[in-house]
Amino acid sequence: MATVHEEHAKIFKAFCDEKRLRILELLRGGEKCACVLLEQLDLGQSGLSYHMKILVESGVVESRQEGKWTHYKISELGSSYAGTLLKELTTPNTVTEEKDCCKK
Repeated sequence: MATVHEEHAKIFKAFCDEKRLRILELLRGGEKCACVLLEQLDLGQSGLSYHMKILVESGVVESRQEGKWTHYKISELGSSYAGTLLKELTTPNTVTEEKDCCKK
């Protein structure tokens, strides 16, 4: 069973590769078939599959099968959650104060 930190890391892993960022940019225009993504990216089938697996597992992208092709789109829910998570993780926690080891 994955820890909450492992699940969060999957989300951020989706954003830390320039090819995945390019894929997300293409998907901003709406749902795309894998065949269309292959035409627009400098990737082979296995490379695209690798990146799409990471994007889908993160929850930021959804996939659906139609015949032999897979279609991908940005998940509204996954995208919203990623934004909320980033905000949560980068907002100072003012509720609990920890002692600063350098202050005396």
